Amino acid sequence: MLVLVTGAKGFVGSHLAAHLTESGDEVICSDLSDGGPDLLDREGLNDLLTSVRPDAVYHLAGQADVKASWEDPLKTFRINAEGTLNVLEACKKADTSRVLCVSSAEVYGVVQEIELPIKESQALSPANPYATSKAAAELICSQYNSASMEVIRVRSFNHFGPGQATNFVASALAKRMLVALKKSEPEIAVGNLSSRRDFTDVRDVVRAYRALILDGEPGEVYNVCSGSDRMISEIADALLTHIDGDLSLVADPNLQRPSDIPVLRGDNSKLQKQTGWIPLIHFDQSIKDIVKETRKSLEQAD
Repeated sequence: MLVLVTGAKGFVGSHLAAHLTESGDEVICSDLSDGGPDLLDREGLNDLLTSVRPDAVYHLAGQADVKASWEDPLKTFRINAEGTLNVLEACKKADTSRVLCVSSAEVYGVVQEIELPIKESQALSPANPYATSKAAAELICSQYNSASMEVIRVRSFNHFGPGQATNFVASALAKRMLVALKKSEPEIAVGNLSSRRDFTDVRDVVRAYRALILDGEPGEVYNVCSGSDRMISEIADALLTHIDGDLSLVADPNLQRPSDIPVLRGDNSKLQKQTGWIPLIHFDQSIKDIVKETRKSLEQAD
């Protein structure tokens, strides 16, 4: 297929573009950092889509930082909700037949242990501005799904892997650990390590996205997750093991989020049943690759 990826230079977008190319698709990449149109630039998006006229669009671009959403909730809402509206309107004008829009498991909000694992039928209860913006974007996606343009939503749970920005937990911890060891410091500051999250390697995530473009049911929403949860402390311990470092982890109140969700664990059975997808990359391999990539980036920065 001829496909267009928004946010193609980001963490997930770059992995997705590589996977699509390896799978035989012709990939057009669009990213604000590479001269692509802003999500709030309606004319720019219209011009891009009508010039490319892709068979399918993967809409990944947006503001994905929960902490930043508290600092500027209006900007986050506009980018993620109004931006999605602009992308879908441009896709409609370009006669794009299939669109995958990436939402987030954050839209589920705080859930009780009895409600785990979370199914797609779980009521949405966003607990931060980022989650609210994604819930609004999902409503817009539902409105645009039609016989002429099929729109699929995905609620991605936490993903990690090589190349992730250091404002996300695994890469942030890896960088702090490696820097501390280089400086012979005995400890690093950490946030809440007791939270439990459902982590999937980014390379498995992008496989799920393509599988859904090919075989997903139009108008439906799918969890993309591993189906198991881990404490953040497990990630920290695994990173320390692969780094082979002796560091103390000291809690820092400044690294705590204003509203932290204690636990998220998803049910991926709907995705598996529809596409046959299963996660393939083991947790330890993900950790090993994160350490390797973080060490490489620090060496290049010296």
